Amino acid sequence: MKALVTGGAGFIGSTLVDRLVAEGHSVDVVDDLSTGSLANLADARAAGEHRVSFQRIDIRDGAVAELVQRRRPEVVFHLAAQADVRVSVARPTFDAEVNVLGTINILEGARLAGSRKIVFASSGGTIYGEPEELPVRESHSQRPLSPYGAAKKAVYDYLTVYRELHGLEFTALALANVYGPRQDPFGEAGVVSIFAGKLLGGERCTIFGDGTQTRDFVFVDDVVDAFSRAASRGSGLLMNIGTGRETSVNELYRTMAANAGVVGDPVYAPARPGELARSSLDPGRAAIHLGWKPWTELDQGTSAVLEWMAKTQQAPS
Repeated sequence: MKALVTGGAGFIGSTLVDRLVAEGHSVDVVDDLSTGSLANLADARAAGEHRVSFQRIDIRDGAVAELVQRRRPEVVFHLAAQADVRVSVARPTFDAEVNVLGTINILEGARLAGSRKIVFASSGGTIYGEPEELPVRESHSQRPLSPYGAAKKAVYDYLTVYRELHGLEFTALALANVYGPRQDPFGEAGVVSIFAGKLLGGERCTIFGDGTQTRDFVFVDDVVDAFSRAASRGSGLLMNIGTGRETSVNELYRTMAANAGVVGDPVYAPARPGELARSSLDPGRAAIHLGWKPWTELDQGTSAVLEWMAKTQQAPS
């Protein structure tokens, strides 16, 4: 298969590129390197020899559609995004330019290229808004509480329109809180990376609120497996990619501190305004349509993050 990965130099994107190369596919990576890094692609480039190409371009640039058309990918994995909820609240126009208009550029490129399918990274933590029941199913009403969530919701509608008008298939994956090696230590989902850096650096971790708030932490390799499967399955569907289990921030800290050999309590700070109290996604639909389920336990996954960060000596301060 010839694939194109937007945001392919990022945390999840580069891990997906590794997977696609290991499966024998040729991959075009599109990234503006605003948050990604070419270092994340070193393994894929070494293993894939001439099967990995890189194009530095912002998806807001209309020329990206011509680039996609020229490269003629069979499947486009669209992960490039403005992914910070707080930025979307402060700069809603910028968020929409990247996440809505940028996506339309990618869709137009895929249409012109005759691509078979788009696999889109949506956000299970934002499109549903305040959950009425847990774990959240895809049938849950979508009432996003941030411009970022609204943009992800709007993109699903665009995907549906392009499927109806142009026969461009899609699968949208609503991701839980993804963590793993190469993770950007900023943003809500970066708590695992932030904790790892503090623990390895001998600093105390800060927990905002009382630590009883929960999230659905899913390991990046498991998520990438879902993307790979979605290339040929689950067309026309939105599917949750999570564990279906709630993990409190206190539990996360205890697990990681034990793995790092650290004894001591975290520092507690005032809760962040607008933070969801609880979150988890029901992955049942993905099990049915993708044959997917998460397999990495929190203890195993967070240990991998600690090992990676210690090895690369990139622990954030």
